[in-house]
Amino acid sequence: MGGTSSAAREAARPAATGRRGAVVAALMLSMALAALDATIVSTAVPQIVGDLGGFSVFSWLFSGYLLAVTVTLPVYGKLSDTFGRKPVLIAGSVVFLLGSLLCAVAWNMGALIAFRIVQGLGGGALQGTVQTLAADLYPLKDRPKIQSKLSTVWAVSAVAGPGLGGVLAAYADWRWIFLINLPIGAVALWLIVRHLHEPEREATAHARVDWAGALAVFACGGVLLTALVQGGVAWPWLSVPSLALFGAGLALVAVVVLVERRAAEPIIPGWVWRRRTIAAVNLALGALGLLMVAPSVFLPTYAQSVLGLAPVAAGFVLSVWTLSWPVSAALSQHVYRRIGFRNTAMLGIGTAALILFAFPFLPYPGQAWQPTLLMLLLGAALGLFQLPLIVGVQSTVGWAERGTTTASVLFCRQTGQTIGAAVFGAVANGVLAARLGGAGDLDSVTRALDSGTAPEATRRAIADAVHAVYLGAAGAAALAFLVLLFLAPRKFPVLED
Repeated sequence: MGGTSSAAREAARPAATGRRGAVVAALMLSMALAALDATIVSTAVPQIVGDLGGFSVFSWLFSGYLLAVTVTLPVYGKLSDTFGRKPVLIAGSVVFLLGSLLCAVAWNMGALIAFRIVQGLGGGALQGTVQTLAADLYPLKDRPKIQSKLSTVWAVSAVAGPGLGGVLAAYADWRWIFLINLPIGAVALWLIVRHLHEPEREATAHARVDWAGALAVFACGGVLLTALVQGGVAWPWLSVPSLALFGAGLALVAVVVLVERRAAEPIIPGWVWRRRTIAAVNLALGALGLLMVAPSVFLPTYAQSVLGLAPVAAGFVLSVWTLSWPVSAALSQHVYRRIGFRNTAMLGIGTAALILFAFPFLPYPGQAWQPTLLMLLLGAALGLFQLPLIVGVQSTVGWAERGTTTASVLFCRQTGQTIGAAVFGAVANGVLAARLGGAGDLDSVTRALDSGTAPEATRRAIADAVHAVYLGAAGAAALAFLVLLFLAPRKFPVLED
């Protein structure tokens, strides 16, 4: 797998000690909070809007949080490499809990959106630092265990979020959606403070924070992701606001490159893209984020509008991949120890491409078990794809580069999801317009079906739109396969533990 020097072995040494079980519990609680808050608000929107108003901008309750998480990931990754994981995780947890408390006392929709962004600023630290600490705590042979636990927590929390939000909004008050974070987060924070111990490191003169780079990355990511999230929703793609945002975003890209080239300790160092292994994993997991939009966003609509399922049953069709994904991830170590990280990931994403490609060939209207079976198989394929790449790329760097590497991988996956939502939303609406003579988009057509006023042709148009999205997702999976085949090294240059 490749030898290392004594300096590299020193850089790769375990960097966190203490009661590992308590620390792992804290990491799982922190991951659950970050995953829940990405989805828990969705089913409580009617109650929130009824109380605060602001229906025209409520989508920013989701977009603002996810944008803040995404654009802060690279910053927190670099800070954790510079100052250690513990202070970054503590600071992020405090910011997240402060944002939760402020959300609970919000007096109007504008305040709630602003406080959700504060939550996201802390959520970026939770996501990136938790994944990095998981690699610090365990040697290579044991990392699949902790990563599969975190995958399970993420999947279950993400799926359970809408249901929990609906229950709290219906039987308590929507403000409890945010207040419930406080005791859970406080327990996680106490466990980290009490039981996580990182060895003291010598302070160096060059350990400076590239604040100019951090601000440039934040501004650039915020502008471009806003253009992608709101394009085709708040304004047409070719409108003045959309073109202005994209133009400003491209200008800020140039600013980021200029600032980072001059920085002594850049937030996004050039080696993240110069090293074949990291660059390939970044691109491959960006494609994963892209393809995940197809089932997570469009499958519930398909299940309700085409198959005629109730919302709960439609949620089950989607949620079955959370059963097979962690199991497959946990078992992937037995595969990559035999054939390597790259080949295991290629096996997983190649299988996923075939499964996604098979979806449009399901009979119309079909039976619920058919997409359910495909989702079960898709979860197993993606578990075999994602975890070997994360474990593999974390194992190619030492402690001082692991936070930045992990953050770059997560940033690419999050960015892929944002791009996927914009691209596949446009694809679905384009197919609907073609099938229905330019009448309506996916949201308006789905509402018409729910009210019983839409003809059978509309149901078929929705099926065609979702099929087109799944074909696009299959293309994204094929792209990830090709990236690994031609860019990733056959054997990852793993450092010795």
